[in-house]
Amino acid sequence: MSSRASSRRVSAGAGRFSLEDWIPRTKVGRMVKEGKIRSIEEIFQRSLPIDDVNIVNFLVPDLKEEVIQIRRVQRQTDAGRRTSFVATVAVGNENGLIGLGSGHAMTVGPAIQAAFTQARLRLVPVKRGCGSWECTCHEPHSVPFKVRGKYGSVKVELFPGPKGLDLVIGDVGKTILRLAGIKDVWSRTAGDTRTKFNFAGAVYNALRNTYKIVHPSEWNI
Repeated sequence: MSSRASSRRVSAGAGRFSLEDWIPRTKVGRMVKEGKIRSIEEIFQRSLPIDDVNIVNFLVPDLKEEVIQIRRVQRQTDAGRRTSFVATVAVGNENGLIGLGSGHAMTVGPAIQAAFTQARLRLVPVKRGCGSWECTCHEPHSVPFKVRGKYGSVKVELFPGPKGLDLVIGDVGKTILRLAGIKDVWSRTAGDTRTKFNFAGAVYNALRNTYKIVHPSEWNI
């Protein structure tokens, strides 16, 4: 790898890291540092595990971050009540990648940082398209077909929408879809969508399911 690439510095949540200082502890991490893997798409295509957050930090330096919710939780102990925080966050590049994570810590800052780390490790690709019969622009602005997602008691269905429709879904769903690069979509939800983590998880799983279906346009005939 060139000296220019080896000195590259990228965002790593609240801090920064240098590729020169990175000591990979996984096989995939070593392949990334040695230049044998040059994009996150190669990892997905080869179904390789992402066990090192610096893999994502280097290959996808333009990830956007959003805090969805911070909850205060209490636990009764012999010494009294102990208060801690649970953060739910999402990351995405607004161009077909989305990750969702949660973190738990005694203070807000470490909880958010732990959540961002988990979200990066759970980064998944999102298949986009123009699947609405009302639109023939053929641009990747919506989902290519109807997909479903479930998390806890919440169920979400996403339907292709025409260009200019915007995101017809609750605020939590809008955050996830926007970070994934989805601009227009119809939706239908069921369950307690006021539980933000479950709602976000259902939308995340629906987007992840876009890669479980092969569209006819992708058939190799």
